[in-house]
Amino acid sequence: MQSASSILIDVQQACTADGVPTDADFRAWASAALQAGGFAGSAEITVRVVDEAESRSLNHDYRERDYATNVLSFPNELPDFLREQLPVLPLGDLVICAPVVAREAAEQGKAVQAHWAHLTVHGSLHLLGFDHIEDDEADAMEALEIAVLARLGIANPYDDSDTNSHPTTDSDRAEDNNTQQATGTHHE
Repeated sequence: MQSASSILIDVQQACTADGVPTDADFRAWASAALQAGGFAGSAEITVRVVDEAESRSLNHDYRERDYATNVLSFPNELPDFLREQLPVLPLGDLVICAPVVAREAAEQGKAVQAHWAHLTVHGSLHLLGFDHIEDDEADAMEALEIAVLARLGIANPYDDSDTNSHPTTDSDRAEDNNTQQATGTHHE
């Protein structure tokens, strides 16, 4: 039996990669994001760790972008009446591309684990319905991410003092305006 508030994480390792976080890491990061996002129940999230080919294929199929991306979020779209009856709510799936995470961390001068944490927090917030299509939504979501990561002891990933550290630009936001929640979300 699950406690009143618990997070189940199903990690699917679909590729061979070094430095993939543990299930406990994913659970801690997702739990912190869900709590900060106002979720208080029991939930299940699938985290699928993939290679560039699978990420590219999913990004193409769901977002019509022909490149591998760091994280895609697929929120569960259960009807409200069913959501209310389930003791553990399946929130959805995160698909994280290990080679892209490693490459971006190196390019941005970040610890790889910190980047994994950021993308897990970011994707988990998307599963709750947070988004960054509009600038005000992006600002609110980024502020929440920064607060969650700070509580986890991780530096602000959007710190402008390092020009390589900000993974999302205004042009990225504009590019994403037409495909966010309905077909999956991503973060760059």
